Amino acid sequence: MAVTITENASKELKRFMESQEDAGSLLRIGIVSGGCSGFQYDFRFVDDLDEENDTVSEQHGVKVVVDKKSDLLMDGTTVDYYESLEKRGFTFDNPNAVKSCGCGSSFSA
Repeated sequence: MAVTITENASKELKRFMESQEDAGSLLRIGIVSGGCSGFQYDFRFVDDLDEENDTVSEQHGVKVVVDKKSDLLMDGTTVDYYESLEKRGFTFDNPNAVKSCGCGSSFSA
């Protein structure tokens, strides 16, 4: 699969899913147009699955869904969770990103 979720990221994702009553059972990761660099990540919990256009994998107990279009731009991407005194959050290490914006939430490929 094109996207890898680290064990550290999966722990945080499972913690979040357990704390939210309305969180879906699948983690959908994708690419949408937008942001200051052209593309941005779509990262959310869902229950819907398009068996014809989605790829599903289970990584460290988290079911991950990526649509075929996003799969092309995310091939080799690793999602991790970062935590420090200044900030915390999920990071995307995408080898297909040519450049990203200053805030790190969008990229161009």
